[in-house]
Amino acid sequence: MARGRVRGDLDTDRMLQLAITRILEIVGEAASRVTGPGRERYPGIPWQDVVDTRNRIVHGYDTVNYDIVWRIITDELPTLIAALERALPGHRS
Repeated sequence: MARGRVRGDLDTDRMLQLAITRILEIVGEAASRVTGPGRERYPGIPWQDVVDTRNRIVHGYDTVNYDIVWRIITDELPTLIAALERALPGHRS
């Protein structure tokens, strides 16, 4: 989603803002549905941080800090995706 984009695009492109925040909402909602045993099986995944990010975006949409959103999607999301892919059944490394 951010490939080929720069931080300033997030300030000027409303469609990009909506798409990225929606992705973070979906990921956070999915994380909130992972059971306790599932979370314990993959302790390296920051489950509560993912859920908290979703909650902050959903309930504080008018005060979203796009500097933080940009950091999440460029620095943290790729690592999270890699960890989730390793956790998926049938994933081949």
